[in-house]
Amino acid sequence: MAKAVHSMVRVLEEARSVAFYDQAFGLKVADRLDFESFTLIYLSNAESGFELELTVNKGRTEPYNLGDGYGHFAVVVADVEAEHARLTAEGLAPRKLVDFRNGDVPVAKFFFIADPDGYQIEVIQRGGRFA
Repeated sequence: MAKAVHSMVRVLEEARSVAFYDQAFGLKVADRLDFESFTLIYLSNAESGFELELTVNKGRTEPYNLGDGYGHFAVVVADVEAEHARLTAEGLAPRKLVDFRNGDVPVAKFFFIADPDGYQIEVIQRGGRFA
């Protein structure tokens, strides 16, 4: 049986991205590996053993083309409305709250927010299949 351990995104500016993920989701640097042409930064928090790996390719100045293949990274929170208000107050520009339903059946309450490189993060109300 496989265990999911991390997902990776490429970012232009380490400090900017580390600050965003800390401010938005409380993810802290768990490890940082510096190589000649790139740096790997592993972010995590006490909520999960799963990590987000940021890859910084040294010398890159052009934004990454996210194309049409990338979907999103998702996190769950105890109070999605409070998180939306907090992120809005901190100037991080979350998109509108969505009450997603399948007919009359609630599926999830969520919003999306973009990181500094344009990666989309879905912030979901904890509960149901998103416990």
